[in-house]
Amino acid sequence: MTQRQQQRSHRTAGFTLIEVLVALVVLTVGMLGVAVLYVEGLRLNRTSMYRTTAVALAADMAERIRSNQEAAGYAGTGPGVDGDCEIVGNCTPDQLAGEDWFLWRQEINAHLPTGSTATINQRLAGPGNLMNRFDIVLSWPEVGSQEPVSYTLSVQL
Repeated sequence: MTQRQQQRSHRTAGFTLIEVLVALVVLTVGMLGVAVLYVEGLRLNRTSMYRTTAVALAADMAERIRSNQEAAGYAGTGPGVDGDCEIVGNCTPDQLAGEDWFLWRQEINAHLPTGSTATINQRLAGPGNLMNRFDIVLSWPEVGSQEPVSYTLSVQL
């Protein structure tokens, strides 16, 4: 090999600084994309957990309403007082409804974010309709959303 050929092969044997910098930029952009996907996945996981919890809580209250159909105290935002019905055992249907609201509100406060609201709207049976309808509405604030997220479960008795 001549000296000129050796110099040429020596120059083309390694990477230049520009090639290394371009590779680092491409790698950095890829890693940032992975980080953004990871954070978005965590956010969507939390949203999914809150929605699943809201469905379970609404179904819980629907079962409480079904088991105590004589009570008139389920509509609204609840009395917010503990009637100690489980301890005494001799409760009226409305006292039991107050107890149900109290226990349900505790579950909402424990499992949904601060600022969550719960209401039950009741549509009484009309002259031609024999069934009452309850709309159980849970709303909670969601990070990244200006409006609270809401879930409604309708129950007919």
